[in-house]
Amino acid sequence: MSENLISIAKILNFHGIKGEAKLGFSKGKEKQIASIEKVFILKDKNYKELNVLSVRFHKHFAIVKFAEFKTVNDVEEYKGCDIYLDKEKVEEFLDSDEFLISDLIGMDVFDEDGCLLGNITAIGENPANNLLSVRDSNGKEHLVPFVKELVPVVDLKNNRVVVNNIEGLIS
Repeated sequence: MSENLISIAKILNFHGIKGEAKLGFSKGKEKQIASIEKVFILKDKNYKELNVLSVRFHKHFAIVKFAEFKTVNDVEEYKGCDIYLDKEKVEEFLDSDEFLISDLIGMDVFDEDGCLLGNITAIGENPANNLLSVRDSNGKEHLVPFVKELVPVVDLKNNRVVVNNIEGLIS
């Protein structure tokens, strides 16, 4: 089950006294959050299905009423837990230039001349942008900022990424 679930939000706290949950989520994902009807929550290595009764937004947070949460204590029990959605539902809301991290891991990395540079072993985050961790044929790891100027092509269908290999990026 877990391989088909993607984390989309986190329960930060309760809101009010009627069992509403305050969720944190990535900026720009309001449409996705507003459309959810059923999600999963992970606690103690077990997934529990939650049914969404309502979603509203307050400042930069989502206030969600789950059918299963009746009181503040119900929400408090799951504070800090991630909220998951089926991968198919998440993909419906991706823009053409957005990708799931899990889809990029393992992809081959080529330069603009078609020479294999390595493959993606991980994706890291920093405040400016995500970083692709590319392992070359010698086992050395290189960090590539995941920006259009340096990574002009992501071809999920052919399992390949093209990198503008500027001097010193991947040697």
